[in-house]
Amino acid sequence: MASLTYELTLAGLAVGSAAALTGIGLIVTYRATGVLNLAHGAVAMICAYVLRQLVVVWGWPLPLGALVTLLVVAPGLGLILDRGVFRPLALLGSNPAQTLVASIGVFVLLVGGAALLWGGGARDDAPVLLGDDPWTQLAAVVALACLVAAVTRWTRFGRELRAVVDNRPLAVLSGVDADRVAAAGWAFGSFTAGLTGVLLAPYVRLDPYGMPLLVVEVIAVAVIARMRSLPVAVAAAIAIGVAQAQLTRLHPEGWAGPLVQALGANLFVVALLVAALVLPGVGGKGRDALPPPPRASRVPTPVWLITGIVLLLPLGFAGSDLHTAVQVPALAVILLSLVVVAGRGGQIALGQAAYAGLGALLTALLATAGVPTLLALGLAVPMVAVVGLVTAWPAIRRHGLALALATLATGVAVSRFVLTQPYATAGLSLGRPAGFTDDRAYYALELLLLAGCLALVAALRRGRTGRALAALRDHEPGAEASGVPVPALKLLAFVLGAALAALGGALLGMGLRAFDPEAYDPIRGLLWFAAVLVLGADSLLTPLAAAALLITLDAGPQAGTAAALIGLLATQAGRLPPLTTWLTPSPKPPTPPGGPHPHGPTAADGAQPPTGRPAPLPPTRTGGAAGNPSPSAGRTHPHDPPPAGDAPPPTGRPAPLSTTRTGGAAGNPSPSAGRTHPHDPPPADGAQPPTGKPAPLPPTRTGGAGGNPSPTAGRAHPHRPAPGRAPEPPTPPAPAPELRADNLTLTYPGGITALSHVTITLAPARVTALVGPNGAGKSTLFDCLAGTLHPRRHQGLITLGGTDITSRPAHARTRLGIARTFQRLAVFPSLSVEENVRLGAEQGRVRGDPAAVERSLRLFGLAGPVRHRAAADLPTGTLRRVELARALAGRPHTLLLDEPAAGLDADETAALARILAALAADGLTVLVVEHDPDLVAGIAHTVHTMEGGRILP
Repeated sequence: MASLTYELTLAGLAVGSAAALTGIGLIVTYRATGVLNLAHGAVAMICAYVLRQLVVVWGWPLPLGALVTLLVVAPGLGLILDRGVFRPLALLGSNPAQTLVASIGVFVLLVGGAALLWGGGARDDAPVLLGDDPWTQLAAVVALACLVAAVTRWTRFGRELRAVVDNRPLAVLSGVDADRVAAAGWAFGSFTAGLTGVLLAPYVRLDPYGMPLLVVEVIAVAVIARMRSLPVAVAAAIAIGVAQAQLTRLHPEGWAGPLVQALGANLFVVALLVAALVLPGVGGKGRDALPPPPRASRVPTPVWLITGIVLLLPLGFAGSDLHTAVQVPALAVILLSLVVVAGRGGQIALGQAAYAGLGALLTALLATAGVPTLLALGLAVPMVAVVGLVTAWPAIRRHGLALALATLATGVAVSRFVLTQPYATAGLSLGRPAGFTDDRAYYALELLLLAGCLALVAALRRGRTGRALAALRDHEPGAEASGVPVPALKLLAFVLGAALAALGGALLGMGLRAFDPEAYDPIRGLLWFAAVLVLGADSLLTPLAAAALLITLDAGPQAGTAAALIGLLATQAGRLPPLTTWLTPSPKPPTPPGGPHPHGPTAADGAQPPTGRPAPLPPTRTGGAAGNPSPSAGRTHPHDPPPAGDAPPPTGRPAPLSTTRTGGAAGNPSPSAGRTHPHDPPPADGAQPPTGKPAPLPPTRTGGAGGNPSPTAGRAHPHRPAPGRAPEPPTPPAPAPELRADNLTLTYPGGITALSHVTITLAPARVTALVGPNGAGKSTLFDCLAGTLHPRRHQGLITLGGTDITSRPAHARTRLGIARTFQRLAVFPSLSVEENVRLGAEQGRVRGDPAAVERSLRLFGLAGPVRHRAAADLPTGTLRRVELARALAGRPHTLLLDEPAAGLDADETAALARILAALAADGLTVLVVEHDPDLVAGIAHTVHTMEGGRILP
């Protein structure tokens, strides 16, 4: 027994040593470059093949072949990846998600290239580099880890590496050559990958698919080490390797036997799944999501007609054998699931192959049990949707890179523990439904189901849910602040994606008339994800084109062609637009009647912007944001000019906007404050200015925010009402609930106290300002009030109108009437201005108000043609107005503004001050975190100064 334990320990040390090498390489690469290199396993596989080619095929001596492989080929491959793929992305400012997609592209490219060069078969004659003694391998790993630690701690390069890790821009300003550091990191990471490959090759199956995935599984040790600590990575690798070896001693009876056996062979998969779901992940919320796709018009009708004709061609011109053709619609349905999750939802989902495999497996199990095949398909799809719900529930709390690892781990776990296990797949047969056994009939059924799925996803892309999904994809924190229930929406995307993948997987299995686990291998999932990203993740044309391309290339004589081509394109995805955008030209904004205005916004087709000073925010009459406007707020006056581009101008003598009485907070408004001067620049929306002799409109009852209205504030307008109509008496404004924080304390991991016993009350109908130096805790307090951050239990209380909302999430607080803006713009670039504002109206406190969007657009001068332009095309000043308009469209009672004047010029800042003072005078509670002292002095009734996480008395 002791001898067996010792032998298993030695075997575990060998596996753990290779895993430790992987962890060291991944951590060094990540710390030097910020890239989570999923291609690490593919590099290991290439180096193992190169050593075999040199030694076994060409007859080189093993020491010479090892030196060339490890000191020339592996580092050279890393330098090529740095210069050809990742350094250009870094210069373009790509986020971690884009670099992750590039690393997936490298993975797929190397796998396809290996299949092209060496074929897809497994090799069992890889040379043994360090002998069979695991202690030698462990000693090499420990020595390498000590060398890395010594270089990092005691050399100039190590100091430069630590500087780049801590703050790359500051390190560059200090004279550090960050590119040289990154290149060294890539070279060393590839060296460790090569060493891992040549050590593992004699003990595992050397083929283009098995080894890369095996190395991907041991990413778990780097995640456990939080991508930082080498000792933790080495210890975790050794512990998991030894534990995995010891599990092989267990042979329980019954159903547990196969499960324990699978666990003993795949403990690193379990460790990756647990680490990805439980431990604090790499990356960060909102900073490593997939970038929003470029806004494009609908696919032209001729393109759809040509696509439909191409899909129908096999029915008319092919022979009776449609073995290849029947795979295209099935794969298109699987890829359509990625359009939902990754394209529309913006989530990095790498486990769709698992749901496809489960759909085929469950259909086969039900059909084998005697259920009619078509009914079995109908039952399997919702069953997999439930599995998608269960697996997505813990994963949706993760973001970006952590979510990518969680979904990849889920896919690998399903493949290893279910799809490839004899206890689940033995004795299965998968045929076609009755009446559709013929290839032509079955292909027609697939086309019908594909058309239905396309219609379903097209409906999901429109309307309220479509806008919410686009907001989630474009800017998740901004979507939460707009009232979008992000967790529920993510679950919807993942569940629908799982159902579509299950349907496509079952159709693929029935088309092949067999359940083949290799058809749903996790590496195929990576290939599918890369193909969708390359062609355009948000286009309904993408799954059709990608499926046809992949099936056609894989059906050719050279295996790996599809992977090589898609991988090559994916490595350039951060620099090239999606291929389907070439077929969908960018939309042009509608031209207002009479042609474009000479002072209107820049055309979306690339016209030169107008020169001169940008137009300030218009002095607009503002109604009560809480839903109780002043007498003239929100009403259309008989002499008001119509919204530009919405209706023809009225006949007769038009009248301009009147003076809006919104003086400074001190009660001493400027005589011309809010007045429209005849020589003022036109509104930024490009509306045609009214002509003719002006007649004044009634002043809005929004007196000085300090309580000293002008003499005419509140008086009835002398203009007579319309005949037969009596003026409606104004509705008295309802008091807004009081937002209050009591004894609030917040401590970040690591013991840093950002807030210490902070108490603050936001009084209704007043502007409260929060000022202080950077690091004082202003943004932390702001985020606590907005619901982005939550203090721990018994560390403070946040109440709204006396009700405890401390644990309420951000979207729930928005629906309670607390709206916010962000210091860094939180607009949704793939949506138009009007769609941005409409989202706020649909998800805010008061929903279903048809006039809310128009009121907000008019208030901020966005009611003209600019409303139809994509937010991605607009300057910062206009985007600030879009964000404010969206926040107010839901009619909140409390408005939290984080540096609202950032990016605005003097005129725009002055107009913003007038609007905020008017909103407060109409009953809105306003909190402003701002560094502009003039803005604070002009509008604030109460100013709190923060320092060191406390509010100074």
